[in-house]
Amino acid sequence: MKHVLSVFVENQTGVLVRVVSMFSRREFNIDSLSVGVTESPDFSRITVVMQGDGNLVEQMIKQLEKMPVVRAVQRLDEKSAACRGMTLIKVRADDDNRLDVLKMGELFRAHVVDVESSSIIFEITGSDDKVTAFLKVIKPYGIVEVIRTGLIALERGEHTIYEHCEEREYYGKNLL
Repeated sequence: MKHVLSVFVENQTGVLVRVVSMFSRREFNIDSLSVGVTESPDFSRITVVMQGDGNLVEQMIKQLEKMPVVRAVQRLDEKSAACRGMTLIKVRADDDNRLDVLKMGELFRAHVVDVESSSIIFEITGSDDKVTAFLKVIKPYGIVEVIRTGLIALERGEHTIYEHCEEREYYGKNLL
C-alpha cells in the first residue's frame, strides 16, 4: 500500500540525512522524496512516498516524531490531499511530427519549455497517473529523456501540519 508522509523539520544541515537514515535502517524503500523550505526559512518539509504495511508505517511515524529536529509528521491520504509532481520530458520532434507532438502536449496541459530543430522539452505537473498517461501517449514519437521530481502534497481544506506540532516530553532524546 502507498503512503505519503509530510515531515515538518528544522531547516538545519544534516537533517535530511538523519531522516532518510531512519528509513534506511528499518529497510523501508523510499519511492519518492522531496524537500523544500516552508514559508518560514527556519523550517523545511520533507515529503516521503513509500510502500508498506500500515502498522509498520505507524511505527516509522512514531520513530520520526521522537527525533528532536522533527516538529511534526502528517500521514496524508491521497483523497484528502493535493499531491503533485513535476516531470520534464524531452521528445523527438522534427518538421514531420512537431505539430502532432505539440497537440499531445496541449491535451495534457504540458508546457513547452524548449524547442529545438529535433526535439521539444515539456514540463508537466500532476498526479503520477497523469504523467504516466502522457508518457504512454508520447512514447511513439520517441522519448529522449525523462526526469521526475518527488511528489509534494498538502492536506486539502483548513487543516495543516501545524496542528500536529506539539511539545513532547522526550524532546531532546535522539534515537540516532
